[in-house]
Amino acid sequence: MSTAEQRLFPDWEVSRWFNADAPVSLTDLRGQVVLVEAFQMLCPGCVSQALPLARKVHQMYGGQGLAVIGLHTVFEHHDAMQPHALEAFLYEYKIRFPVGVDQPLEHSPLPATMLRWQLQGTPSTLLIDRAGRLRAHHFGSIDELELGVVLGRLLAEDGIAAQPPGPVVHSADEGACTPAACPAPSTGR
Repeated sequence: MSTAEQRLFPDWEVSRWFNADAPVSLTDLRGQVVLVEAFQMLCPGCVSQALPLARKVHQMYGGQGLAVIGLHTVFEHHDAMQPHALEAFLYEYKIRFPVGVDQPLEHSPLPATMLRWQLQGTPSTLLIDRAGRLRAHHFGSIDELELGVVLGRLLAEDGIAAQPPGPVVHSADEGACTPAACPAPSTGR
């Protein structure tokens, strides 16, 4: 594997897709800036802030070199967040961008992609550049202006030739769910 390939952000593991005719992968989206919104239906910060912002970005810039992908990454209330409930939720909240269900794991409350990407909880917003590299990772609600600035920079880059800085990681406060975020339980890793 070449050095450039080693820096590619790993793909998600999805058990089911909504709002997509076929499964979607990060490889399929290469050449576009990708905003991934990791969320749970019962997360207050996801419902009140993160998903409306992702929906707005999708409405304004989807198809203009930017792809918005939702990742329903359930780490609590598993029985309440089944696919039929997610389907109704996406309809009611007018979420039209593709949404994948993070692959549940038999021996962990955390799903596969959440573990692989080392997500702290929900909402988590990840920005992947045109070359497939993670450029920003934000846990908790993100300011619209801050997101707009980062998206503008990424969309202005030619993608492949740009040498990006390391990912920017922000974190919400530790602890129980708040109106802004729901931290995932520690796995002892």
